[in-house]
Amino acid sequence: MSNVNDDIIHPQLAVLMTCHNRRDTTLACLQALYQQDAIFDVFLVDDGSSDGTSDAVIASYPDVKILQGDGNLFWVGGMRLAFAEALKGHYNYYLWLNDDTLLEPQALNDLLNIHHDLAKRGHPNSIVVGSTQDPLTGQPTYGGAVQSKLWYTKKFEFVEPGQTSQECDTMFGNCVLIHNSVASKVGNIDGAFIHSMGDLDYGLRARKLGCSIWAAPGFVGTCSRNSLDGSWVDPNLSLYKRLKKAFHPKAFPFKAWTVFCKRYSGIFWFIYWPLPYLRSVIGYKDLSKSPSFRKEIKQENP
Repeated sequence: MSNVNDDIIHPQLAVLMTCHNRRDTTLACLQALYQQDAIFDVFLVDDGSSDGTSDAVIASYPDVKILQGDGNLFWVGGMRLAFAEALKGHYNYYLWLNDDTLLEPQALNDLLNIHHDLAKRGHPNSIVVGSTQDPLTGQPTYGGAVQSKLWYTKKFEFVEPGQTSQECDTMFGNCVLIHNSVASKVGNIDGAFIHSMGDLDYGLRARKLGCSIWAAPGFVGTCSRNSLDGSWVDPNLSLYKRLKKAFHPKAFPFKAWTVFCKRYSGIFWFIYWPLPYLRSVIGYKDLSKSPSFRKEIKQENP
């Protein structure tokens, strides 16, 4: 078994990605990834793309291990498939990477070194989360998360990256480094989820099992925030369309949302459970234009 120093010098790293019909975005992500000064294997799930993504990846990055989906895996299903395949290789590290995230040149080495430092400080079973910012505005977008301290809510609030690593309750899964000791304890992403909430659940389960989660200092790259236009809170949509979108796999599907609420919303989970559906009915109107509201929706809908 390799020690921590060996992991840093010769990291056995598996990068896990999933994609669907955004070939140019996926290729740009891979281009930034392969500029890293690190040794890694890439496991990419192409979830039924019809735009030639797989062929383009094979042509430019033949070492990428491509796994095919049927178009119904969404984020959790695709990442579960990639994770399951990578776990067979018994890597030292696993990196979740969204295909719309562009890493800075030293991002991987920075994340690995942060874990190395955490291990020396007594936190070997740790997850290191990289924060991203909008490429145009520079505003923070995704990264670590902490549970709101407000008594009436179970939302998860984004942790602003600082000068040093900050401990978190969980994370949004755009760029997440998981050591094999954590993967051995927690296992794969829970198949109870489809697209959203699977990353939050993984971090919360890891904490329950004695692992720690840390937001890395600064930003590891860029990633634009998901647009609210056409979403379940878009006031320009009809009530029927908003409700339909609220139950969509990318928002709050009935079964997955019920599982999440039962696990993490306490004995009164059934009071919290209907809130996103009620909010889709209300539509938010002018509130949907405010930056604070857009941040709140991201906390509920990773």
